[in-house]
Amino acid sequence: MMLPQAGKRAYVATMMGVISRALVAASRSDARIRNEFAGLRDGYRIAMTVFPSGPGFLLEVHDGGLVDRVAGADDSADLIIRFKHLDHAWLVFSFQEGTARAFANDRMIADGEVSDAIRLVRCLNRMETLILPKPVARRAVKEYGALGMVEKSATATRIYGRLVAGLLKGK
Repeated sequence: MMLPQAGKRAYVATMMGVISRALVAASRSDARIRNEFAGLRDGYRIAMTVFPSGPGFLLEVHDGGLVDRVAGADDSADLIIRFKHLDHAWLVFSFQEGTARAFANDRMIADGEVSDAIRLVRCLNRMETLILPKPVARRAVKEYGALGMVEKSATATRIYGRLVAGLLKGK
């Protein structure tokens, strides 16, 4: 799909907001995601941004794996995931290329511990598997995995409910 750079930037900015809020909601709704984040220390900060000047988000881990969006510069983060170009972020957020493939294609840089970046990718993959329709999720993640319809529906409903509540609160 051909889209002008301004349109891609607006789309990527919107998706960064949705994904950051969905990670916050997922940390409260899914035990596997919460357990992944619990492996990071309280106060651990994760940033995702597009080089050179945004858009992006900043998250902070606390309380045994819960995640919150926080204000601040991405240089205050313990782990910074940077897309090298807006077009690279566009490929990932429009589900044309999965996160793992983007790393493999050298479209992203992880500034921080590699094991923490892998932990974040597992959280993103799990969240995408839960909230996206199966055909879209299969394109977004390396391995879809076994997930029952009842578990997927119930967890996705909780995540979407919390995501909408966060949007309404402006968080």
